[in-house]
Amino acid sequence: MNNNIDIAITFPAHTRHLRVVGRIGHMAVQELDCPEEVRNTLSDQLAVVLTEGVVNAIKHAGCSDPNGKIQVRITLTNDNLVVRIYDTGVGFDLDGIPDPCFTSCGMEDKGRGIFILRSLMDRVEYIRTEEGNVLEMRKKLA
Repeated sequence: MNNNIDIAITFPAHTRHLRVVGRIGHMAVQELDCPEEVRNTLSDQLAVVLTEGVVNAIKHAGCSDPNGKIQVRITLTNDNLVVRIYDTGVGFDLDGIPDPCFTSCGMEDKGRGIFILRSLMDRVEYIRTEEGNVLEMRKKLA
């Protein structure tokens, strides 16, 4: 069975749209022809990845302009999940983000989102282009 799914969503740069984006990701994963446990785990991981990535784009990449737009593209194939989050903010240096400091009181906020993305995905890249920025995350499914 061919599981190729490619969804692009554009929405205002505001966190109130996270739930809709998460639901779309969940529905896409439910279309995969794989065991239910795999679908459920992947759906949960995708929800976290979408939330952390979009929040970073809105709050940290300088895309907090209320008229700004965020685009999310989710591509699922038999073997791969690719999530791309596009923004037009000032961007950031992905390699300059340190892992968060774990202390007895918990985790510092700085670097936590990127740490989570790197933990859940096989590859995380941040690409700057003339049109804007792309946070690209990849995960092998097979």
